[in-house]
Amino acid sequence: MIILRLDRMMADRKMSLNELSDLVGVTNVNLSKIKTGKVNAIRFSTLDAICKALSCQPGDILEYQPAEEA
Repeated sequence: MIILRLDRMMADRKMSLNELSDLVGVTNVNLSKIKTGKVNAIRFSTLDAICKALSCQPGDILEYQPAEEA
């Protein structure tokens, strides 16, 4: 199971969804889905833009957790 930690990174950087949306070029609705983990896929270009905007690594946003621990 992959857990998305975008909300944590945004809080750490004190960045709002609107600010991140403007920097990344992705709609608030789509970023909100990523933030809440309600997506099945994320494009590498979107992940790249998010990491650039938040000055982080993909591993700061994505976390693997084996299914039995979930």
